Amino acid sequence: MIDSVPITVLTVARPGGEVHRSLLEYIRQGGPIGAIIILISLVAIAMIGAQIFRIRRDRLAPPELTSDLRSLLNDGNIDGAINRCADQPGSCYLARVVGSGLSRASRSAFGMLELRSSVDETGQLEVDRLYRLTDGIGLIASVAPMLGLLGTVVGMVGAFDTITLADGPARPDKLAGNISQALITTVLGLIVAIPCTAMYTYLRNRIDHLTTEIDEEIEEIIAPLEATQGAEGQGA
Repeated sequence: MIDSVPITVLTVARPGGEVHRSLLEYIRQGGPIGAIIILISLVAIAMIGAQIFRIRRDRLAPPELTSDLRSLLNDGNIDGAINRCADQPGSCYLARVVGSGLSRASRSAFGMLELRSSVDETGQLEVDRLYRLTDGIGLIASVAPMLGLLGTVVGMVGAFDTITLADGPARPDKLAGNISQALITTVLGLIVAIPCTAMYTYLRNRIDHLTTEIDEEIEEIIAPLEATQGAEGQGA
């Protein structure tokens, strides 16, 4: 009978007394497959932390950069805007999209007429770049339960081998060890997969939400250049 189940210790009553097993002992019983699951869980934690730090509004589109670009492009200072974007850290979504879009449009024979298409194309590439770590989290969410299932199969194979190789009836404690390993790897896989799946969905939605908002600001920032180019085209 189970008397109590604390977070870190499981206490089991037996005829000879009580046996205390720590959470670490349960993890160790998962064997090599359990160790792999624990390892990829640490990788997932690092990736989630990096994405949470990376996907912030003030990091993707700093207010001072937005203000500077709006002022520079209102004055038609394209070179100044490109230089301002180049001075921004490489992880800044706004700087990479606007800076790359302006550079490509300024080198094009069509000039600023190609600005919007350049910005849209660069924006999609930057969104894909933001997705990469998040996709890694999704991969771990998919792989972890499969590793748990693999551990379950290995544990059950071990249990049947114990029955096959035993001289007479198989000892219950030997069977219990194999079956316990099978169940522990399954539990570990699910413990990793469930939060990773939740964070994968949250991070992708947050990327979509923030980049959509920033793209709307980019349209406002580049609007004066498009208006100027349109007026020049009509004048010609």
